[in-house]
Parts: sequence; C-alpha cells; structure tokens
Amino acid sequence: MHLGEIVALAAQRAPEKPAIIFRDQVTTYGELDQRVNQVANGLLAMGVKQGDRVGLYLHNLPLFIEAYYGVLRIGGTIVPMNPLYKPSEIAFILNDAGAKAVVTIGAFYPNIKAARQEIASLQHTVAATPSPLDGAQGWRQAFGEASTAAPPAVSIQPDDVAVICYTSGTTGKPKGAMLTHRNFISNCAQMNASARLGLNSADVVWLGLPLFHIYAMNVAMNLAVTVGSTMVLMERFDPAGALELMAKHKVTIVPGAPPMYIAWASLPDVSQYDLSSLRYCGSGAAALPVQVLENFQQKFGIEIAEGYGLTEAAPVVTTNIAGPVNKAGSIGPAIPGVEVRLIDPATGNEVGVGQVGELICHGANVMAGYYHRPDATADALQSGWLHTGDLATVDEDGYYYIVDRLKDMINVSGYNVYPREVEELLFRHPAVADAAVVQAPDAYQGESVFAFVVLKPGATATEAEIIDYCRANLAVFKAPKRVAFRDSLPKNNTGKVLRRELRDEAAQVVNV
Repeated sequence: MHLGEIVALAAQRAPEKPAIIFRDQVTTYGELDQRVNQVANGLLAMGVKQGDRVGLYLHNLPLFIEAYYGVLRIGGTIVPMNPLYKPSEIAFILNDAGAKAVVTIGAFYPNIKAARQEIASLQHTVAATPSPLDGAQGWRQAFGEASTAAPPAVSIQPDDVAVICYTSGTTGKPKGAMLTHRNFISNCAQMNASARLGLNSADVVWLGLPLFHIYAMNVAMNLAVTVGSTMVLMERFDPAGALELMAKHKVTIVPGAPPMYIAWASLPDVSQYDLSSLRYCGSGAAALPVQVLENFQQKFGIEIAEGYGLTEAAPVVTTNIAGPVNKAGSIGPAIPGVEVRLIDPATGNEVGVGQVGELICHGANVMAGYYHRPDATADALQSGWLHTGDLATVDEDGYYYIVDRLKDMINVSGYNVYPREVEELLFRHPAVADAAVVQAPDAYQGESVFAFVVLKPGATATEAEIIDYCRANLAVFKAPKRVAFRDSLPKNNTGKVLRRELRDEAAQVVNV
C-alpha cells in the first residue's frame, strides 16, 4: 500500500461515508476519491509525472487534501510550505527541491508570483481563484474539467519519497527531510497500535492543526483516511469556534498543540459545549506545560496525552497513549515498532534511568535522509539511528521526559526557528552593527524569538522598527517578539556569542 491509494481504498469500503466536513459542507469518500483523480489527471495533462516535486502553498482547505493525494496518486512528491512564508523563503525551498509545479490559492498567489523568477525549475502554477491570474492556471482550468476516473497506474514503491518536509538545521538553512511512503504508513500503524488509541472508521477527528505541518499531516489526516474516519476541517483556529465544531459534529479525537490548550483553558465559560463524545486529546509539536495540562483537565474533565516527535520521524516517536496511564510532564513511552535510547553525546554510551542523554530512535518511520545533503544525513542518521539533538531522561516505567536541546533552535508554537536566519536578516538592517537571537519563555507559544541588537555609532532604531523590519522579510513566527538594545554582546575569547547569558537575560526581561 502507498499513500496515493488510501483515499481510493476508503472509498471502496464506504463511498457514502463522510470524509471531510468543512463549513458544514460534507464531502464523502466517494466524492473525495473522484476529486483526487481530477487533480492527478490534471497534473498528468500538464506534464507532471512520477518523481516530480510539487509545492503546496495552501492552508486548511479541502483543496489541500485533494491536491495532496492527487500528487501522490501519480507518484509525485509533495513539498508542503507554511502559508506564512515570504517570497524569499518560498524561492529557497522550491529551488532546493527542484519543484516543477506549485498549487496555491488566489490570496497567496502574489507571494508565488514574486518568487517565481528565482525558481528555475518551476513550470506550472495552479491557483484556486474565481478569476484568471497572470501567470497561473485556475483550479477549474487545471483540474475541474479533468477526468474523475482513476489515472493510469504507476508503480509506486514503499521507499519512494512521498513528501519532502523542510525543517531548519544546523547550518541555519532549511533542509528537506525525505519521507517515504513506508515512513508515513508505518508511523500511522505504529500510532494506531498504541495501547489506548485504536482509531477506527467510527471516529470523528478534529483537524485544526495546519495541514502543511507533519503533525497534522500524518497524525491526523493520513491516519484518519487510512482507517476511514471523518475529518472535521477547521480553516483557522478559533478557540470557541473549535469547541462549537466538536460539540456539533460529536468529535472523538483531538490532535492539538500547547497554544490551543492554553486558549481553551482560558475560555471563561465552557459549560455550553457538550464534549462528552471526546475520547482522546493529544498534544505535540512543542512542550506542554504541566500547569496548562492540569488547568485543561480541571476545566473540561478530559486528560491530555502528550507525545513527542520530529519531522525526521514522520513524526511520532513517543506518546503517553502508548502507556497504561498519562504522566504529567512526560512525553510517554516509545510507540510500538520504534526503539528509543538515551546516549551520552560525548561517548555514545547508553545512559541509565534518571540520567540525561541524547534521545535517539530507530524504526520504519525514520526518514530516508535530507534531500541532496549527504553530510547532514550522515550526522543525523548513524547506523540507522536518528540522532534528535534533544536531551531527555527516562523513568523506571519507560516514560521519557524532555529536559533541553543540544541545539539553539527556537520552538515557536511547534515551528522551528533557527537564530542564524534571523540574525543574518538583522545584520542587513542599515542601523544594526551586531545582533544575537535567542529563545525566551512564552506563556502562549512555548517559546518566542528575542533579539539583542547593537546599533551602529550614531544610528537610531526602535524596538517596533526592528520587529516590523523582520516581519516584512520573514514569516511572522520567525520575527522577534521582543528586542533589547545593548552597547555590546557578551562573547568568549574566540568571538562566539555567549547565548546562555542572553537566554538568561531574555527570561528575566519577559518575566518582569
């Protein structure tokens, strides 16, 4: 089995079963299968073939799901992108992937148009819009009139690359994690074999996490389609609106992230929402503060099972749902079929219960490597084990606890931000002489970006000006939330910035 056929298999089993509920409009699995065929046949007609990379620059719409499985059905490779990305970020990713086509919507098309001249490989752009656009085919023109019949069969192998997910790495430039059909399908099976999940066709899954992100893509969408569940799709997260959808459609499964649980726990009155249908609430993408978990449970009477994963593992590695109970502050045991070890980063020796070590993992869900990045692949994958760069401990019951990161990555609501990328932009500001970026604790996002800036002699700039400059050139979540001006940055005798000092200072500033 491969990802390109899981919609068709669900449609064969139950063609009238609701697949997607979006804005109260129901799409059955039979209808979804036909729309996937239209995308697949439309892509073939424009010359996109097996092995070609296709960018998806879409947010949570049924169109994302149709395009996703349409590309996979002809053996293409998906390159998902955050809709918050600006033209320079889009150009880098699509150039690096060698994308032949990109699918978007009219509202996002200006960013694609601005980036297009820098993307040598790009031949086709499809934008869902009611009116024609200069340089792009409309959705109806490209796919709407294509055949709803199954496209010509292609031989798709389990180890063919299904998706290239870009994630920031140690060089500061995004790296494309190559995830195969086997990786995705294995992780779906591993998750569903966990002791207390058992997703099935009777379940209704709330889909409010962004679909371009690996968490929603596989933990929610692919798993739901594999077993034939109904997906209640939410375009943009709204705390009260989400609860209304859950109550109205009798949602049973909620994959969420810490900012969502913080928002729900902060609502003044939740007694009006009948959430008695919920049987599982999961949290991932970022660390869930224990206080938030407890506040949510007290308010709703529902436990949250926290888990851990990363893009390179497609993504789930551990989760509380894989154990007999939920432990607050823990990311749970390893899921079935995934081996986890904690090692001393210096020696490579395994550490014992209660000792801190780097978390490494092995399983059929682990990526094939980084796209044309052999050195980075060799660093990450050693003898088949994925070195995550995360430090953790394990208790006597096999439950893991993340304690820190080896790298300086900043995790903003589950999105990775690499300081160097922001620093390089700051250095291009005409008033900036020196800059360093670190993470700061954030009650809502988990972490936020905090910039320390040294101005050039005689130059002036305000905090608001620096933030606006970054927001104009980077995705909003990468821009600093706070900026502090200093006469100089703390550095060691080789000139390396002492980030720990700055992190401590940033924490003090935000906690004042």
